Amino acid sequence: MRYSIRLLAGTFILCGLLWACGNGEESEPSSQNPSLSLQHPEYFPNDVPMPADNPLTEKGVELGRMLFYDKQLSVDRTISCASCHQQEKAFTDGKKISTGVNDTPGDKNAMSLANLHWTSRFFWDGRAATLEEQAVQPIEDHREMNLPLDEAVARLQADKQYPERFEVAFGTDQITEELIGKAIAQFMRTLVSGDSKFDQWIKGEVKFSEQEQLGMELFFTHPEPSLQIRGGNCGDCHITFLTSGDRNNLLGFHNNGLDNDQNLEEGLAAVTGNPRDKGKFKAPTLRNIALTAPYMHDGRFETLEEVLEHYDQHVQINRTLDILVLEASNEIILPGEDIKLHLTDGEKEAILSFLQTLTDEKFITNPKFSDPFN
Repeated sequence: MRYSIRLLAGTFILCGLLWACGNGEESEPSSQNPSLSLQHPEYFPNDVPMPADNPLTEKGVELGRMLFYDKQLSVDRTISCASCHQQEKAFTDGKKISTGVNDTPGDKNAMSLANLHWTSRFFWDGRAATLEEQAVQPIEDHREMNLPLDEAVARLQADKQYPERFEVAFGTDQITEELIGKAIAQFMRTLVSGDSKFDQWIKGEVKFSEQEQLGMELFFTHPEPSLQIRGGNCGDCHITFLTSGDRNNLLGFHNNGLDNDQNLEEGLAAVTGNPRDKGKFKAPTLRNIALTAPYMHDGRFETLEEVLEHYDQHVQINRTLDILVLEASNEIILPGEDIKLHLTDGEKEAILSFLQTLTDEKFITNPKFSDPFN
């Protein structure tokens, strides 16, 4: 009695490509700097506008790519944005907790940068409202690149190649913090992952194995034991074909039962000031999830098997536990019982098999995303 993934497809497919639009004062496209369309599968949401003051342009993206890989944006010129967001790891770094200059430990696991145009509120706690804001915060963060933004501006202004590149990209050779953020954001918006086996299945180019098919159906199904509907409940938080959090307001942030009340981190509550948001963190995309271990905001799980085991057997009850997790079980939950999904071993294997189909080899090898300094 599982509902069909093809019904889900019919709900979410939207036709047409998203074209870059809008004119910013400094960044109006020109013959020297033509506008770009954001290439993506037609079933990705088509109703997310490009920022009017930062349209996607050829030279803006090129400049952003250079800045993303430029180590002079760190205080000791040893790391860049790409140090924690490595292409071969789907723009993560493989560490439990990322480290900055001088191996300074941060406090969070590096998130993947795939398909950022279709998300909102950035960082695990949602402290950045736009991708432009997110792009510059690591430069100044003492745990990361530790370079004051005014010094970053001065370095780039003194570099013989950057003023001309900013002139072509934004119509001015006077570099500012805002323009640095706009350029990096343009590049990050082009990091589109949409050619996994899952995408090829959606387009009818390949068939899933029986196990992959079962895993996909379980992934997108909320269990209803009273109706004998079995599900993995993954798609309640990692929604649509993007498998990422809901971009509307703060609906993409969830408390997924990692800790009890005594050990609960602030999460989104540190940004909103709302105690009901304590323990909520951003639901990241699961695109390329097999490449982005370890998992969760603090990197506590080394494998996808451990992640699945958490949801199946080890959800911690706390005051702000998300109702999408609280009510998810393949058996009737009796009062006082622990929250467990009660998946079979075969169902777990099927879900893990489906997650492997989200790997996009072209995404991690695309030369347009790679280091221009090498």
